[in-house]
Amino acid sequence: MPRMTAARAAVEILKREGVTHAFGVPGAAINPFYAALKGAGGVDHTLARHVEGASHMAEGYTRTHPGNIGVCIGTSGPAGTDMITGLYSAIGDSIPILCITGQAPTAVIQKEDFQAVDIAAIAKPVTKAATTVMEAAQVPGVFQQAFHLMRSGRPGPVLIDLPIDVQLTEIDFDPETYAPLPAFKPAATRAQVEKAFALLNASERPLIVAGGGIINADASELLWEFAELTGTPVVPTLMGWGIVPDDHELNAGMVGLQTSHRYGNANFLESDFVLGIGNRWANRHTGKLDVYTQGRTFVHVDIEPTQIGKIFAPDYGIASDAGAALELFVEVAKELKAAGELPDRGDWAASTQERKARLQRRTHFDDIPMKPQRVYEEMNKAFGPETRYVTTIGLSQIAGAQMLHVYKPRHWINCGQAGPLGWTIPAALGVATADPETPVVALSGDYDFQFMIEELAVGAQHRIPYVHVLVNNAYLGLIRQAQRNLDINFQVNLEFENINAPELGVYGVDHVRVAEGLGCKAVRVTDPSRLGAAFEEAKKLAAEHRVPVVVEAILERITNISMSGSDIASVQEWEDLATEPGHAPTAVKPLKV
Repeated sequence: MPRMTAARAAVEILKREGVTHAFGVPGAAINPFYAALKGAGGVDHTLARHVEGASHMAEGYTRTHPGNIGVCIGTSGPAGTDMITGLYSAIGDSIPILCITGQAPTAVIQKEDFQAVDIAAIAKPVTKAATTVMEAAQVPGVFQQAFHLMRSGRPGPVLIDLPIDVQLTEIDFDPETYAPLPAFKPAATRAQVEKAFALLNASERPLIVAGGGIINADASELLWEFAELTGTPVVPTLMGWGIVPDDHELNAGMVGLQTSHRYGNANFLESDFVLGIGNRWANRHTGKLDVYTQGRTFVHVDIEPTQIGKIFAPDYGIASDAGAALELFVEVAKELKAAGELPDRGDWAASTQERKARLQRRTHFDDIPMKPQRVYEEMNKAFGPETRYVTTIGLSQIAGAQMLHVYKPRHWINCGQAGPLGWTIPAALGVATADPETPVVALSGDYDFQFMIEELAVGAQHRIPYVHVLVNNAYLGLIRQAQRNLDINFQVNLEFENINAPELGVYGVDHVRVAEGLGCKAVRVTDPSRLGAAFEEAKKLAAEHRVPVVVEAILERITNISMSGSDIASVQEWEDLATEPGHAPTAVKPLKV
């Protein structure tokens, strides 16, 4: 039997589980693992500037392609605690990532040794499993189980903590005979799907709510086929955006309090039946449940049995992987269509598109300082349907989701449940690493951008090009807007007069100089008529220099973005709405006046 260190066995398992890339920060307690990583070869590594950044890079890497599992590595103690935000983000959005941490020697773990912390206990609430491996011979089994857990049922992250002496201990292990464990995924039955179909066929105005579970299952084409067979309009959730192209005749728009379309909410309020697949009824999607559910029949399909009924009780629930369920839904739909037993939904689908053409928000403004809506209009012009957008939270994300267009799954890569500031830069680096051939465009407000700005240096060092659109109003815009309900405007303004950049006025941080100081390129825009040229320049600079390129748009200080504080029937529109085609020139449908 071959003998090798437990650390080397772990690396060999990573390779056989399909891992080809890792992100991390070495240190004393994890150095034996790094030695094994170097000695084994076959796993590329990106050195992060912050271990939280490495965890978000791993998230972005996973989210980019079906089957990807991002890996992040850190030393002991604070490296592990730095990863907790990434683990929380991953578990909230059902994203499998593997975090590997070093640990103090087993003999001193409970003796307050330097940087020794019970990271497994800390990580347990935000992982599917978190384990400190105390016996070297258990390392192969723990890693094998980790991949099995990450892929089975509702996907999610795992943390493995390796004491330094465990890493260095030699064990018997034969990599050539290693095989991954098959993943377990619940599957719908024919009887369940037929029951759901009976409820669907009894309705007059049905909708499909398509969630991120469909993307996780790589089942977007099945969903699209099912929608077209039955003529049922589709509402993508924020995590499911791109499952059906925005310009498709069955795309009814997004629904919610914030990241929603006017026509999406209007279409939902007209519906009488909702089939939710791979979604979790997030509160910013539903708003007040009495408004959301009133007068509608609900069927909920989710891979996690305990998700059924967690937010509200559906009329019928099916615990199933989205792909397995959709295969049966398509099969039954084809049979019913051949038998002439599918209702004609043409008038209902047409009415959703009529609202899509009529209920639009204005994006074309010529104001200086510029309104953010104009930025998204120009982004629609500059960045095509192949673009992968990456963003996390704030007014920039909310307005972007209202006004940008997405045409493919995994082309809106968004941290949905956790929404940590600082996520965007490292996640975009992970996405661009996973798919260097596709344009990647990140979107941040100034505060999100500043949280982990040091990770731009990773893009410069490792030659990871992408375009980062930075909308700067020197404000915590979303929090300022929320504070209106308390009649305060407190501790949310970021403006100051930068003594080194008086030309900025009160906009404070000179993001252009900081980005350039970190080895990247940057362009500042103050006139909306220059945005298009700036985006084209950014694309050229990224291609030429192979580094991140920042386009900073200087916005008006105060902008309120459309949203509701309570329910989807009462979204407040702060700006003038589109009343003529020139007001929304990049809308997916020409405005119908």
